[in-house]
Amino acid sequence: MTYCPRPKFLYKTKIINELIKKFNYKCVMQVPKLTKIVLNQGINISVFDQKTRANALNNITAITGQNAIYCLSKRDESGFKLRKGTPISIKVTLRRNIMYEFLDRLINIALPRVRDFKGVNKKSFDGKGNYNLGIFEQMIFTEISFNYIKTNIGMNITFVTSSKNDKEAKYLLHLFGLPFKK
Repeated sequence: MTYCPRPKFLYKTKIINELIKKFNYKCVMQVPKLTKIVLNQGINISVFDQKTRANALNNITAITGQNAIYCLSKRDESGFKLRKGTPISIKVTLRRNIMYEFLDRLINIALPRVRDFKGVNKKSFDGKGNYNLGIFEQMIFTEISFNYIKTNIGMNITFVTSSKNDKEAKYLLHLFGLPFKK
């Protein structure tokens, strides 16, 4: 028997049927699904040195369980004292089982640890079925050791779905358990 994360099992057993009933799909292939989750963390190069940048990369790798990469600047920008090829952000793209495992940890462990949490903003959809979630501090993830963090860095989490509109994507994420504000 192969391993199947909880959200993936939930999607196959219950969510597909719920979406077919709600949106009257003719075929199972029309049902929207979560295709990938992208984590992006901007790093301020004037504040961070090489060691702190490496710690930020290791933190994202620990959170996701997959190696993160630096995104480099494409050109010089004198206003920001930025040189071409300097790391300006860290990103990682999650797919398949790793994506579902991260989604499970985010919904059940990390988001309830946010101070005064009332739910995620339901207006952060882009019009094409993708959802962006901003996290202000990475301390909510249990995989990070508090000893290595000197400053709190936020991150952007993008949920990319195969749905055609925001209504379908919102209902899909709601069925996965993402708590939207009322």
